[in-house]
Amino acid sequence: MKNKEATRFYSDLHEKNICKKLGGKQTSNSGANRFQKGDVIVDKASLLIEAKCSITPKNSMSIKRDWIEKNKEEAFRNRLQNNCICFNFEPFGKNFYVIDENLMQLLIEKLEEENT
Repeated sequence: MKNKEATRFYSDLHEKNICKKLGGKQTSNSGANRFQKGDVIVDKASLLIEAKCSITPKNSMSIKRDWIEKNKEEAFRNRLQNNCICFNFEPFGKNFYVIDENLMQLLIEKLEEENT
């Protein structure tokens, strides 16, 4: 299997996993089409997710500023209020999310509401 095929295979599985866990929908062709950008959209949360997966187990992952800025722009173009990056350290591994401070503040508020 060529590396490009392996990457697309694992990316597709990763995106489907995010959709299942968060109730999102996968964008066609990983957002490479003209009208809809990003990898996963969670409509109820007005959230665009950019998925970055590893095709081999790793101990670290570099998050690029360009990914975050591009994801924010694409969320705006899709008229979505929130955006994040989802990544994992190995195929079928646990997902981790990178969110901005505004989204973190909303999360804190919701957690505080639930705990009072």
